Order: sequence, then C-alpha cells, then structure tokens
Amino acid sequence: QLHLRPARPKPDNHGYSSIPNHGGTTNLQTACAIYKETGRRPHSPITIIVKGYVPPTSQSFAINFKAESSGDLALHINPRMNEGAVVRNSYLNGSWGSEERSVFPNPFGPGQFFDLSIRCGNDRFKVYANGQHLFDYSHRLSAFTRVDVLEIQGDVILSYVQI
Repeated sequence: QLHLRPARPKPDNHGYSSIPNHGGTTNLQTACAIYKETGRRPHSPITIIVKGYVPPTSQSFAINFKAESSGDLALHINPRMNEGAVVRNSYLNGSWGSEERSVFPNPFGPGQFFDLSIRCGNDRFKVYANGQHLFDYSHRLSAFTRVDVLEIQGDVILSYVQI
C-alpha cells in the first residue's frame, strides 16, 4: 500500500498545472511527487506509470527510486533536454555509479507529452515510453526491495502518476 504525501497542483503563468516541490517552497516549473511504500511484499514486481509534459523551456528533470533510510537511489532517470540525453545511474553509499546514456529514440523533448511505464522486477527495471521499449536497467542496489520512495522533480509537469 502506497501513500501520497500532500501536494496541491498550482497553475503556472502559462495555465499548466504543476505540483510544488515537497520541501515547502513552490517553484512553478518544478513537479515533485513523493510516494511512500508501507507494506508491499518483498520481490513482488511493481509497475509505475508516469504521464507528463516537458515545457518548452525545460532543461532537465529526474525520476528517482529511493531508499529513504539510506538516501541510496536504486534508479535515477534524468532526461536532459539540453544534451538530448536520457541519463540513468544509481547513487549508492554516497557515490554515483557509471552513467548509462544511449536511448533512441529519445521521447523527451521540449513541448512534448510522454507516457512512461517503469516495471521493477527481481533483476532489473524495464522502462517503456509512449508504448515503446526504452531501456532495461539492471539492479545495482542489492537490496532493491528497500526502495520506498518515488521522487519526481525538475522541469516537468505531471498529469498522472500511478503505482
């Protein structure tokens, strides 16, 4: 069972709704939704759906699968529009691992809508964008079942998140 920490959508100057970041300050170009797991059975695969819009002035955003107790990121998905890249990595024991970057086609462009499906299985994450396989990412965090937070932050407007 997952719970959404309170956040209220607010319109920006262009009429789009975004979710203020969870730290209490509101940056209307930032969406940050944090979901916390409380009681999922270990090793049961889950699928997360994230739908959103990349504003025309967007530089980057991040989707993090985080173990809150340690701060480790089992998976960091970081579309960087200014580089035309979708960077994937893990942050474990205070250090970043080696980046993975090759994705074609890149579904994240300024002014584009996207529909992500992220499936977490026992050995890897499988990520699909707009119905097409985007990449697989092998687990680097051996105790990936400790992941209990989904963070989404940066220059993105969320329209839907399902866990």
